[in-house]
Amino acid sequence: MIRPLYNWVMAQAKSRHAPKALAAVSFAESSFFPIPPDVMLAPMILARPEKAYRYALICTIASVLGGCLGYAIGYFLEPVGIWLLSLLGHAEGVDQFRHWYAQWGLLVILVKGLTPFPYKVVTIASGLAAFNFPVFVAASVVTRGARFFLAAFILKRFGPQILEVVERRLALVAVIVIALVVVGVLLVRLL
Repeated sequence: MIRPLYNWVMAQAKSRHAPKALAAVSFAESSFFPIPPDVMLAPMILARPEKAYRYALICTIASVLGGCLGYAIGYFLEPVGIWLLSLLGHAEGVDQFRHWYAQWGLLVILVKGLTPFPYKVVTIASGLAAFNFPVFVAASVVTRGARFFLAAFILKRFGPQILEVVERRLALVAVIVIALVVVGVLLVRLL
């Protein structure tokens, strides 16, 4: 069952529409969409390692633009922002985010943007906290760029070896990935 899905993802990663889909997912994930762009970025880089940094740039630009939408939702549409945060399990944390921004500001964006923590929570909370918009954009470029370019570097450098292991032990890798996703979701819920 996993092999056909894996083959389909790799085929999509090689398609001519893959960069547009990657941009759309990166944009949407930064403001409202639950799926991170990494699920497309990794197979695209493994399929075409020579375009790794181009894909990272697409992710970065689209993610920052989507982050601006998330910021606008929090800033201009507070009830919608709070509703989206409640869908993500973070509505009760709005006051806590405002406190964090008042105390640490830029550091919140830089740290949370690099981690698997849902970036849309950071963008919406930044708007809700009325954090300085130019600083928010600059921090988003730094943190999202670092995340995606680091992933591109690792996958381009070690991708062929990783791909060989994945293809040989696909079922085991799938179980490990699913377990990591479950643990990540649980950690996000607890934080």
